[in-house]
Amino acid sequence: MKTMSHTDLAEQLFSAFQNADDDAARALCSPDLKAIQNHRPAMDLEALLGFNQAVQQKVKDFHYADAVRAATADGFVEEHSVRGTLPDGSPLQIAACVVAQVKDGKITELREYLDGSSARGLIKALAADG
Repeated sequence: MKTMSHTDLAEQLFSAFQNADDDAARALCSPDLKAIQNHRPAMDLEALLGFNQAVQQKVKDFHYADAVRAATADGFVEEHSVRGTLPDGSPLQIAACVVAQVKDGKITELREYLDGSSARGLIKALAADG
């Protein structure tokens, strides 16, 4: 079986997140994945999947757009826009960049950097339930 390229891994990972397909995401990631957003404390894979599910519950038509991805020697870099509609009807559009490490064909680390000011509406929606 041919090993998946790093850019193929990126494309499939964000497709899994967009489609809330936890099993597909688990298949692409190392069980000890570390996911870090804007230098905050790391999440493990299950916490990341839980976060994605929470976002999916709040954001109608959640999707990624304008993806630009490139392989690196040990992973990939992807820039994209996170889009959808927030519960108050306002549009969500967050510019994000994800730097990933890959080892033995599995994603081991995701470091996401995003524009915090454009994420305010999402943060407010996620906090609305306490």
